[in-house]
Amino acid sequence: MKIAALADKETATGLRFAGVHTLVIPTQDTLLSMFQDLIKSNDIGVVITTERIAQDLGAALKDFRIHRKRPIIVEIPDKKGKIDGHIDIVSHLIKKAVGIDVSKKEQQR
Repeated sequence: MKIAALADKETATGLRFAGVHTLVIPTQDTLLSMFQDLIKSNDIGVVITTERIAQDLGAALKDFRIHRKRPIIVEIPDKKGKIDGHIDIVSHLIKKAVGIDVSKKEQQR
């Protein structure tokens, strides 16, 4: 299975350096169709996308997560940083499965 990215140009460049070869850089007009093309591909197991693109996908991404298990969609911050209040789905799933919140920093006493 391959890893693909649906990201802005800067994030895609960084992911290319990290070894991701299937990169899709959508415009606002092509975002939904490019997302649908990626998730239909049988050889893609993980899609990395930015939090902002995930927000733009909105209901389409939510519907995908409800009805399909693969590919796994991983959201990362873009060059502008993490979006305040954005739910990290991967951390949420780990907490649900294991019972440990991996997203919170340890408090000092």
